[in-house]
Amino acid sequence: MATSAGNARLKAARIAAGYPSQQDLADVLGVGVRQVRRWESATPPWPQPEMAQTLTRLLGQDLESLGFTPPGGASVDRGHRTVLAATAAAGLAAVPTQAVAVQPATAADDYEAVTRSHRRLYWSVAPATLHPAALAHATLGCALLPEAVGQTRTRIAAALAETWLLAGRIEFFDLREADRAQQTLLRALQAAGEADDALLGAAILAHTAFIPAWAGERDAAVERMVAARTYVRRGPASAELLAWLDAVEAECETRCGNTRTALHLIGHAEDIVTRGGEHESPVWLDWFSPVRLAAFKGNTQLRAGHLPQARVTLLGVLDALAPSEEKQTTVVLGDLAAVEAAAGDPEAACRYAVRALDQLERTWYAMGMDRIREVRRALAPHQHERCVRELDDRLYGWSTTVSALAR
Repeated sequence: MATSAGNARLKAARIAAGYPSQQDLADVLGVGVRQVRRWESATPPWPQPEMAQTLTRLLGQDLESLGFTPPGGASVDRGHRTVLAATAAAGLAAVPTQAVAVQPATAADDYEAVTRSHRRLYWSVAPATLHPAALAHATLGCALLPEAVGQTRTRIAAALAETWLLAGRIEFFDLREADRAQQTLLRALQAAGEADDALLGAAILAHTAFIPAWAGERDAAVERMVAARTYVRRGPASAELLAWLDAVEAECETRCGNTRTALHLIGHAEDIVTRGGEHESPVWLDWFSPVRLAAFKGNTQLRAGHLPQARVTLLGVLDALAPSEEKQTTVVLGDLAAVEAAAGDPEAACRYAVRALDQLERTWYAMGMDRIREVRRALAPHQHERCVRELDDRLYGWSTTVSALAR
């Protein structure tokens, strides 16, 4: 794919900040839409000081990270300053300012190989260990990108986008650092724009929808899902990718209390998976499968109060999960514990919760611990029963407590 024309960095930042059209940004800035078009052109003019301050405040990055070239700056210098600003904002080590020699025959292959390895390691390596490695790999990609051209540049940009996406997933799902994840996912979207990879852009945008949804901000989550669906229409999307977007939106609706809408979306996703499609899924879509869709469904049934259905669905998921899917196993055990707590069976709830804690000691997952804490709050009316006290002994044991605080 050819690199998209124009200032992809500014466009990505605009969309991620909740301004889906150029007119939307123009309105909030109080300028004409032609001005925004000029800024998103291939040669954007440097904004006036007052407007520059407003742009950086609204979009959360400095002007060079937004794709602007300082007056008199050379294009290669701009590339280095842009990536330096982005990586410095992420708290990374500085990238050397001298040119990086890129060998077109090998650079993309080698960079992609490490990206693939990190993708697989996510499911087995502790997040606190993998996260610095992913950030360091992103730093390398930022240094390589300005020196690459043609297909080498496009491939490095796509792998860099996936690397930022992985880092953002770890920050949100594993480390529970939503604000940091938002900035990291913005960098992922900017890199996907450099690669002109619409499907990867759709996946990144859908991940950004989780952040407001977890805070109960439905309108912001819906806006981001609209953007994600717009991007996915630009590429040959697989059935699995389309179904995953339904599942993400269902999760957002569930978090905002709209379980009926969520169940409808999950039903639509199940239909898509059943029908299948002619396009293969992207290799990076390793976080979704029919079993994962069923896990989404079980959680929504639980939150909708459909306890018998949720129990059946979640038990089916637990049986179908592969041994390597340790993080998802923790979440499903937590949801089964919540089902039993809601059904008035504290002993069964505690059994599932203890199994989840056993799993967490092997593979930490913040989302799994969140589930267990929700269950413990639901068990407050039974807190004097022996099974709940034994759960507390595990939940607040030395190893569990230290692990939770360390993350």
